[in-house]
Amino acid sequence: MADELELKIEEIIQRTYNVKSFRAEVGGEIGFQAGQFLQVSLEVEPELKRYLSISSSPSEKGYLEFTKKITESDFSKTLTNLKVGDYVKIKYPFGNFTLDEAAKKIAFISGGIGITPIRSICKSVVDKKLGTEITLIYANRTFEDIAFREDFERMQEQYPKLKVVHVLSEASPGFMSRVGRVNNQVVKDEIPDYLERKFYLCGPPAMVEAMKKILSEESILPKESIITENFVGY
Repeated sequence: MADELELKIEEIIQRTYNVKSFRAEVGGEIGFQAGQFLQVSLEVEPELKRYLSISSSPSEKGYLEFTKKITESDFSKTLTNLKVGDYVKIKYPFGNFTLDEAAKKIAFISGGIGITPIRSICKSVVDKKLGTEITLIYANRTFEDIAFREDFERMQEQYPKLKVVHVLSEASPGFMSRVGRVNNQVVKDEIPDYLERKFYLCGPPAMVEAMKKILSEESILPKESIITENFVGY
C-alpha cells in the first residue's frame, strides 16, 4: 500500500547541466526498497504529476531523493522553480526493480537518467556491505551527461566489488571510457562471467529493448536472468 505524504524540500543538487536531484525531508522510517519509484505531485493548477525513481538508498536516513532530467515540459519547468522550503506531494513506493540479495553476482546496463534506481541499489549494497559482485555498464552521450559520476567513484573506493564501465558516444580526453554503443562485445569484454549474472536494465525504452534482444539472442541469457522496470512516463 502506497503512502501519500506532503514533504518539504530540504536540498536541491545540480547533478549535471540538465539533471537535478531533490531531497525531501522525511522523519522516522522511510519504508521503501532500493530501486523503487515514487509519484511526485506539484501543487499548481492543474496539478502536475510524474513517476520518478528514488535515487537515494534506504540506508540514507532522513530524506527521500528523486532525480529528474530537466526538459521543456511543464512538469520540468515547474519542478526546476522549486526552492528549498517548498512542499511537494509524494506517493510511494512503487515498482519491483529491486535487488535479489541472494544473487552473488549481478550486472547493470543503464543509459542516461536510467541510472537513478541503479544508484539507489548500488548505494544500498555498499552501505550494507552485502558482498555482491556488481558490474555497471553506463552509457551516455558525453562526459558532461554522466549523472552521479562522483558518487560512483566514491562507492568504488569503498567497495572493491563494484566495477563501473563508462561508454560514451563522444570520447572525453583524460577520462577512461569505451567509445561507441553498448553491444554484445562490450558485455563479453567487461563481464566475462556474464552467464553467471542477473542483468538489470534501465534507461530509454528503445535502449532497454535493444539490450534485452542482445542479451537473450546474442549472449543467450535466459529470460529470468534479465530484469527490467516497466517505468511509467520515463
